[in-house]
Amino acid sequence: MAFPTLHARAEAKNLEHRSCLTPTTTKKLLDAGYPVFVERSSKNPNYARIFKDEEFEQAGATLADEGSWQSAPADHVIIGLKELPEADTPLKHTFVHFAHCYKQQGGWEQVLARFPRGGGTLYDLEFLQDSAGRRVAAFGYHAGFAGAALAIKTWAWQLTHPNGELLPGLETFTDGRGYYNNEDELIAQLKDDVAAGEKVAGRKPSSLVLGALGRCGSGAVDLLEKIGCPEIKKWDLAETLERPGPYPEIIESDLFVNCIYLSKPIPPFVDLESLKSPSRRLSVVCDVSCDTTNPHNPIPIYNINTTFDKPTVEVSVEGDGPRLSVISIDHLPSALPRESSEAFSSALLPSLLALKDRQSTPVWQGAEKLFQEKVGTLPGGVPPKGI
Repeated sequence: MAFPTLHARAEAKNLEHRSCLTPTTTKKLLDAGYPVFVERSSKNPNYARIFKDEEFEQAGATLADEGSWQSAPADHVIIGLKELPEADTPLKHTFVHFAHCYKQQGGWEQVLARFPRGGGTLYDLEFLQDSAGRRVAAFGYHAGFAGAALAIKTWAWQLTHPNGELLPGLETFTDGRGYYNNEDELIAQLKDDVAAGEKVAGRKPSSLVLGALGRCGSGAVDLLEKIGCPEIKKWDLAETLERPGPYPEIIESDLFVNCIYLSKPIPPFVDLESLKSPSRRLSVVCDVSCDTTNPHNPIPIYNINTTFDKPTVEVSVEGDGPRLSVISIDHLPSALPRESSEAFSSALLPSLLALKDRQSTPVWQGAEKLFQEKVGTLPGGVPPKGI
């Protein structure tokens, strides 16, 4: 089968600097025989790609104008990361991106219906799965990594700003960018933060990471160990099965990083009543899973998502314990766009290399089958093509 042309579109989501393709994976696709077009990155700093246009050009890609995917030949595969800008025009291409419409999120019908109306197909990145049902590529590791980083930064900020001032936006610590250029920049800054906090507290922080054996949890643990904070309780399913929560071990740790997503109700890991304990040291919760509106939320002490420009929300707690901040940012890997993009794109690469055989490749077969099933759930059935 002939190699399809891949067209990597520029992202248009605010504060999104990641990329589904990187110069590294682009070169490997080109070497394998795939023609690759990469759109020039937006001049808007709010969503400029972390990789420069020149990096893709040096890898051998053909640069294209931003937004040119809309007029690309119908047989081109359009690759992106986040959802398309809102519109109502039919879509004729095969698309690979996170569409956020398969779980009946708000406006899902309008998003999904565009594909069958134009004869297009959606391969949703969230649902590309191997034969064992495991996602072939995910951002979980860097979500945990960045979540633990912000937890450390908040802990140090609380100690060095006892007047109650909230942690400012990430742009304050990144020369106005709102993200870190690389992991080394982040690690160096966090080591300074830990030293500043330790000078006030007389110790480094202790942490409890729940879900420590998963992708997300391993990222959190790695971050904490890299910055020299090895006092970590590494919990996973076994510990939570021993007895129901709330868990005093969480209350007695300085930081709690939750990396578990739940689909059924269980007793909370921590709640407002348990926070009244006189033994509470807990001052920062990072809910990487961000189950804010989930009725099964195991951390029912807050009810809003936070953002990179307002990273924390304060929890009002009775008693004399330390102040308590919650971090609940739903796109944490964007704080490290270069490393998180490289890791995600590398994991996705074997599937991308199989695109020319997608009609006989289980990953793509399963994704297309799911797309057709979801289209079948549209109110009123499949919309007429071209309408």
